[in-house]
Amino acid sequence: MIVITGAAGFIASCLVSKLNEQGFTDLVLVDDFAMASKHGNWALKKYRTLVQRNVFFDWLKDNQQQVQFIFHLGARTDTTEFNQHIFDELNLNYSKNIWHACVNYNIPLVYASSAATYGAGEIGYDDNETKIQLLKPLNPYGNSKNDFDNWALMQEKKPLFWAGLKFFNVYGPNEYHKGRMASVIFHAYHQIAATSAMKLFKSHKSECENGEQLRDFIYVKDVIEVCYFLMHLRRHSGIYNLGTGVARTFKALAQQTFKSMGKVEQIEYIDIPSDIRATYQYFTEANMHKLQNIGYNKNFYNLEDGIDDYVQNYLHQKQYF
Repeated sequence: MIVITGAAGFIASCLVSKLNEQGFTDLVLVDDFAMASKHGNWALKKYRTLVQRNVFFDWLKDNQQQVQFIFHLGARTDTTEFNQHIFDELNLNYSKNIWHACVNYNIPLVYASSAATYGAGEIGYDDNETKIQLLKPLNPYGNSKNDFDNWALMQEKKPLFWAGLKFFNVYGPNEYHKGRMASVIFHAYHQIAATSAMKLFKSHKSECENGEQLRDFIYVKDVIEVCYFLMHLRRHSGIYNLGTGVARTFKALAQQTFKSMGKVEQIEYIDIPSDIRATYQYFTEANMHKLQNIGYNKNFYNLEDGIDDYVQNYLHQKQYF
């Protein structure tokens, strides 16, 4: 039996599909399943049972002997949320309880961290664990993820295998419910469909041209391949970056979205909203050597191929993965 938290959400629901494709159907999906907009993410999946997030630990106490692995991908991911109590409850303390349960019940664990932990990238994007305590995230979400990473590293008692994955800019199917927090590609597609144009943020730094801000965009299908790899590896515990290792511009992203949609390119530039301007990242790029050094050797989707697959096979028809 495999447990997936956040299973009604974006990345976790794609992981459930990957597991189903590989013949795994003895799955326990954990989340708050009340949000109607998430229903399509899990409705057609094959699984054993749904468990509400708030009763999961009671369920686990009764069923722990059957659980072979936990993917803890559930979290509050809104980078514009500033209520620290929400992050303490859902990201930090809930994750600590997952960790303790995995220790007590001898269950291997993969959990979601975030590239938001790197802040403005003052010390780079290297997943060297000796540097994690030096990181300065730019918002409460990033702080909550970094706080848990630091807490995990300090624990004397650890799960028999564990891995924290610092997700970079993930995009792909099953993010229909995410609203403002959906990927730039998702928003680009819908803007272009509605107006035949795409709005990108201006640069508010003199050394960076408009649209030349750089991010490491990773297709969700690559993210779940790494999760699946670690489920079978169960060695080399630690914290790992999960991006492509190649930063690309927002302008290149927009251009490929126009191309995949068969539309004429028309890009406009607007100011970065004032509520996120001070914490806006102008560059991210994952150092991927650590994951490669433990044996992960699959090629990642490049931005063009990832966008093309996402647009052609999912967004055009609002299909789920």
